[in-house]
Amino acid sequence: MRSLTSKKNIVFTILSLLLILTFVNNSFGASDQSPEKLNRSNLGGPDAVENQMKTDRAEKDSLFDFRFFEPYFGWKSSLQEDYGISFGGDYTFVYLKSSDSLKGTEDEASGGMYRLFGSWELLGRGTETTGTIIYKVEHRHRYGDTAPSGFSLGNLGNVGVIEPPFSNQGWRLTNLYWKQSWHQGQVVALAGFLDATDYVDVFALGSPWNHFMNFVFSTGSAAISLPEDATLGAAVATWLNDEVYIIAGLEDTNSDPTDPFEGFNTFVNDNEYLKHIEIGRTTSKDRAYLDNVHVTFWQVDERKAAGVEDGWGAALSWSHFVSDKWMPFVRAGFAEDGGSLLENSVSAGVGYRPKTASTAPGDLLGVAVNWGQPNETVFGPGLDDQYTAEVFYRIQLTKEIAITPDVQLLFNPALNPDEDMITVFGLRTRMAF
Repeated sequence: MRSLTSKKNIVFTILSLLLILTFVNNSFGASDQSPEKLNRSNLGGPDAVENQMKTDRAEKDSLFDFRFFEPYFGWKSSLQEDYGISFGGDYTFVYLKSSDSLKGTEDEASGGMYRLFGSWELLGRGTETTGTIIYKVEHRHRYGDTAPSGFSLGNLGNVGVIEPPFSNQGWRLTNLYWKQSWHQGQVVALAGFLDATDYVDVFALGSPWNHFMNFVFSTGSAAISLPEDATLGAAVATWLNDEVYIIAGLEDTNSDPTDPFEGFNTFVNDNEYLKHIEIGRTTSKDRAYLDNVHVTFWQVDERKAAGVEDGWGAALSWSHFVSDKWMPFVRAGFAEDGGSLLENSVSAGVGYRPKTASTAPGDLLGVAVNWGQPNETVFGPGLDDQYTAEVFYRIQLTKEIAITPDVQLLFNPALNPDEDMITVFGLRTRMAF
């Protein structure tokens, strides 16, 4: 068993390499194009409500140029301009099929999700200081016996999650919070029912609706102990200058998105929280997701009722957008207890955008590999290291509809010693409205 000292050595070695990459990152030429047309000044990641609406509204390179819904989208734009009200929604379907599965379990899973989301800029519209209420409600459902979120661990014996949001929870709350922004986003604060993955260890290709399906290529590289959505908490971000930012937050670890208002009770009485702070550097605010290096430190309290130990860890990330087409990335996570899936995780890969028009991206290719060690305090000692490879290609059929075929190779699934490799074929369809 690797000692704590050796684990820390691994973390600090990776951190040193990423700090070096920070300066290498600034040596590349910058570009005005942004694959997702996002700005980190609003604190959230690509899946945060405001950013998702921006991406859905933007013109896209697509296979078919249908304009039937243009009057509807034009009306929504005028509503935002006149009253500060924005809203949107989508439906996403996911299907997974594996080459093998554990005895007595299905070798396929499928599920879908309706989402309705929006924002209302109630204070200071058109000024440097604004106040906005943001919401998101969802219906998560499975088709058949197995939802995608439980497929990897429950059916394949692989310590991990494929498409974690696609469960069978039914109606639930994800977001309901107030966002206060000062000095045109120089300082941003959130308070209310939050989704921690919107702003913790954000990664440009980490959306389970638009990018990689496997959680090892998303928040914390599967090595952060995250609360459920609709977690009662607060977060704040500030830009120290045009290149360096800090994000910090505190969230309740006992949240339940199907009964969100119970969070007031658990927040006040249980006092079991996730605390985190991130410091990052980029070449400019409008490229904060693309040319980015950051480190996130976190600590989580013991969850007595759930029987989960307290713990701490760090997540590291580097990415750079090259020639308006390529985005190589390196990401890593380390956890000491805390209930995370993995205790050590390192990912590397690249995103490729075939077209470089001035519109938002349409088609997108992603390729990545991961090495991970299951968390022994959760799954027991002596388990094999796991290796994951994933390739996806997002096909933008129209501005509103995207289809994403996906292939994953799961090597040495830790809880399935009879299999050396399992292949998982996936298909995801998303329709925005």
